[in-house]
Amino acid sequence: MKILMSAYSCEPGKGSEPGVGWNFVRAVAKYHEVWVLTRPDEGREVIEAELARNPIPNLHFIYFTLPIWGGGWKWKFGAMQLHYYLWQIQAYFVARRLHRQIGFDLAHHVTFVKYSRPSFLCLLPIPFIWGPVGGGEFAPRAFWQDFSLSNKIHETVRMLACWVFESDPFARLTAQRSVLAKATTEDTAARVRKMGARNVQVYSESGLPREEIARLAQCSMSSDSQVRFASVGRLLHWKGFHLGLRAFAQAKLPDAEYWVFGDGPEKKRLQCLADKLGIAQQVKFWNKLPREETLRKLGECTALVHPSLHDSGGWVCLEAMAAGRPVLCLDLGGPAVQVTEQTGFKVPAHTPEQAVRDLSKGMVSLAKDSDLRVRMGEAGRRRVSEMFDWEVKASHLAQLYEEIYNQQQVFKLKEFDTAALSSSKSK
Repeated sequence: MKILMSAYSCEPGKGSEPGVGWNFVRAVAKYHEVWVLTRPDEGREVIEAELARNPIPNLHFIYFTLPIWGGGWKWKFGAMQLHYYLWQIQAYFVARRLHRQIGFDLAHHVTFVKYSRPSFLCLLPIPFIWGPVGGGEFAPRAFWQDFSLSNKIHETVRMLACWVFESDPFARLTAQRSVLAKATTEDTAARVRKMGARNVQVYSESGLPREEIARLAQCSMSSDSQVRFASVGRLLHWKGFHLGLRAFAQAKLPDAEYWVFGDGPEKKRLQCLADKLGIAQQVKFWNKLPREETLRKLGECTALVHPSLHDSGGWVCLEAMAAGRPVLCLDLGGPAVQVTEQTGFKVPAHTPEQAVRDLSKGMVSLAKDSDLRVRMGEAGRRRVSEMFDWEVKASHLAQLYEEIYNQQQVFKLKEFDTAALSSSKSK
């Protein structure tokens, strides 16, 4: 099949949006011929260098950007959002011209993973798949009590922005014209359905390359008595690391440690909180480290603590599971899709006090039961290999493409037969 994919963000060797774009298009190209619409101003050199090292004959990149703006999307967040919207409009005209030349069987929007922004590829006369798209997750109101005034304003503006953008008639048209919309979480799925999508599946945006899964699988669970919990990510209020610190203090594990990897505006508040809770001597802030070093140090830890309050993805949860580490998270967003009771502790998020209490119980259980750590670690490895290996995800997606294409062909045949029958009757 000939597949057209839109990946505004696409770059090898990265996580988050660039990683989603690259891993999707690379993996699908093993099954179908793929043309990718993306930008030249970020990632082109890396993409071409990677393809020179590891050629993929079925993968073709079409680079373009706004002729009157260029790299202006880098200025500010708002400028980037406007650039993204305008780029999507331009993508339609590029795609329409290509479709006349090539004749695509199906179009698929991959990145950005945003449910409230349109993809004008839905206007092409071929089946259109939207997503995975996310962003419809919000921090439960009960947890706002821990936010500063500026963070409460941030959450309010974010909610208002989503409500405004999902009312965009073009965003709704995108939902309505998709033969399938893939949403990263149940929260986003509900919002996409309200926008008019008829066929919606919950499907995690996150995955890991098979070679990385194999490398992480080499991490063995330490047999020494040192118990270490780790949190990895940007130090932002909605990442919920303050809940992890409070749970660790409540667990009362004097011989354990808590390692925090990352940097961000909440760092000072988290350091002050650790001091206030009396656990400053047990908590180590590593700042932001290169990804490989972070993963290596994660292998020195007992479990990952990722109590994010609205996370569409949660790549670090998969990395921890692939390394055989149990995950403690809230039953929210992307981590809730990835983590099961066999691979970690997924606790309800009713109130901060309840969440902290349940996370604390999970920490105590893991600290005291080495067999539990091993069982959960092994279950996590199996789950990542079976569900979140990009090769596995691509195989399922390639099969899905064929099913959708065949359904459309049957539908067209029925339409043709109906039209022919009507014509014969009129005669």
